[in-house]
Amino acid sequence: MTSSAVDREDGRSLRSGFLRHAATAPDSAALCIGSRTWSYGELDHRARVWAHALLDSLETRPSRVGILAYRSEVSYVGTLAALIAGATFVPLNPTFPSPRTEMMIDFADLDAIIVEQRYLDYLRDSLPAGYAPPLVLIPDSDEPAAGVGERVLLGEQVNAFEPLSDPPAVLAFEIAYLLFTSGSTGVPKGVPVMHSNVLYFLDVMMERYGLGPDDRFSQTFDQSFDLSVFDLFLAWEAGASVHVPSSIDLVAPTAFVNRQELSVWFSVPSIPALMRKKELLRPDSLPTLRWSLFCGEALPRETAEAWQAAAPNSTLENLYGPTELTIACFAYRWDPVSSPAECVNELVPIGRPYPGLGAIVLADDEGSTEEGEVGELLVCGPQTVPGYWRAPEKTRERFLKLPATLATAEPESTFYSTGDRVVRHPSGRYAYLGRTDQQVKVRGGYRVELGEIESVLRGFDGVVEAVAAGWPVEEGVIQGIVAFVSGAVPSDADILLQAREQLPNYMVPAHVTIVERMPLNANGKIDRGALVDQLAGEEQAAAQGGGGPAAPS
Repeated sequence: MTSSAVDREDGRSLRSGFLRHAATAPDSAALCIGSRTWSYGELDHRARVWAHALLDSLETRPSRVGILAYRSEVSYVGTLAALIAGATFVPLNPTFPSPRTEMMIDFADLDAIIVEQRYLDYLRDSLPAGYAPPLVLIPDSDEPAAGVGERVLLGEQVNAFEPLSDPPAVLAFEIAYLLFTSGSTGVPKGVPVMHSNVLYFLDVMMERYGLGPDDRFSQTFDQSFDLSVFDLFLAWEAGASVHVPSSIDLVAPTAFVNRQELSVWFSVPSIPALMRKKELLRPDSLPTLRWSLFCGEALPRETAEAWQAAAPNSTLENLYGPTELTIACFAYRWDPVSSPAECVNELVPIGRPYPGLGAIVLADDEGSTEEGEVGELLVCGPQTVPGYWRAPEKTRERFLKLPATLATAEPESTFYSTGDRVVRHPSGRYAYLGRTDQQVKVRGGYRVELGEIESVLRGFDGVVEAVAAGWPVEEGVIQGIVAFVSGAVPSDADILLQAREQLPNYMVPAHVTIVERMPLNANGKIDRGALVDQLAGEEQAAAQGGGGPAAPS
């Protein structure tokens, strides 16, 4: 592995691993959806055909190609076709509200869209007013489709092309994919990830995990979530196969893991947390796994312990990293003996940065911290994306050149400001404490770490998940704390009684809502906003009914 992706001149790009194995092992399994398995050769042939259709129909190399499909042949082949055509792929998620996808299409300035037939109506609803994509490919249907683009190619037309024999060259600093993350103003932020960024990450992962053609990967993430790139392209870099679970499989994946004989599991911690709650995470129930990886949100200690017991033959790691730092940039390897004592606030540490990455912790006054002091995590290195898509002001806010007195890397390094509060242990490992925006000031005075409250609540018998939030907000001032818990919890009164015994009065939630299941966003993370919106809706409904605020049930 090279020490830096910056000067990479070996001609590789994100598609290279897949194309290499398609040439050397075309009959090997590459993708499995339901009962259908595609070999490397089959995927390669189909992707090259679609790539040729893109290039020929546009009469030029496309810059950005949207992929509007969901856990299907169209979604995965379409992604490969865009890369083989030399384009940036832009995942569009049909489970998102149409207005959000409309903003993405408008902002991405797409040259073409590859769409699955069942989402044509969704596409019509999501096109910006007065805009028609220059080219739309509907490779899985021959039914006429109006109102979706300037030029539309149906399945028979798309698949009549010969496979593209000589894909356009791709440079390391070109954009491999463009993803959109949530923005504080309600407008999604575009994150352009370069080939050099993701190739560096893949090289680190190959060296760390020793992956090969016999491995069988889960694919739990929607493609609009950057962690899906790990599933797909790390598997294809290793010559391994990717196995796509259904929505039902994701709720209770034990049978799926065993049926597919998976060796690599990667998901958000919410999946095993739900399994714990439903008592589906039984010891020794996942014997085929050799790697168990979690990322996307904090990993509770009890969830890690339960999964490790269920998958005793696997090594469990907690990964950390925002999209702007390319998938993941820290990792912590769980040790059943020593790790429980190393958890902070009952959360598994995020570990250490990957080789070649620099990290510092800045205090609130923007001075560097000493070991053991809390501050915001900033990271630099070859996985740092160049900035936000067509948003120079946002880029300047989060991508920082630090003074030489603070920077621990090269003076010209650009640090990404993660917005995450961490603490660095003298051993060199880091622990995640919560978002900087999870430190709230209650009634204009007391500073409260919501993560601390959540840690206390998770320690109560029967509690599987806990979320604390500042609410209500009156004239910009947070008036108090509310909490939401899931699990086998006796009553909200019981939770509040225990909370009063362990927390100072100003940190005790005003009330606790017991939920059957935490709402999740499209990326599988707990949707904190939806929980607060639920309370606000109940209060509004109660006020309109003439009574006081409704007591959450």
